[in-house]
Amino acid sequence: MTNKIDNIEKAEYKSVVELWESSVRATHYFLKEEDIEYFKSLILNTYIDAVELRCIRNDDEKIVGFLGVADQNLEMLFIHPEYRGKKIGKTLLNYSIDQLNVTKVDVNEQNEQAVGFYKHCGFETIKRSEMDSSGKPYPTLHMELKKTTAKNDFS
Repeated sequence: MTNKIDNIEKAEYKSVVELWESSVRATHYFLKEEDIEYFKSLILNTYIDAVELRCIRNDDEKIVGFLGVADQNLEMLFIHPEYRGKKIGKTLLNYSIDQLNVTKVDVNEQNEQAVGFYKHCGFETIKRSEMDSSGKPYPTLHMELKKTTAKNDFS
């Protein structure tokens, strides 16, 4: 499998949401079932159209990881559980920084693996909110790419 960045067609949105759900169930253990269903609907009907989407596909052309960017903010980065640990997240993040000018990301504080990933990749917490952007009680860390971080420091 090559980690080639690709576009996502509107006809693929349903499979993107299925990947999102698989990823969330594997990493967001703190979310309640009703919150997963709430966000699932928002992802499909609102959020996906509000971001610039890119993905990585497996050898069968199935999407195995995707990102969404808006206003230099990484809004989404999700990897299918079977493909975690294969540098897909890092490849997508590097692409978002190099090609889409990402400098910020908001991450659930309780998603410790994601927080560690972003810290390792040169982001630092600049602010914390008690609630997520939907007003739900999931503390969020607002992170920014350190100005001193060279692109290749986290390749």
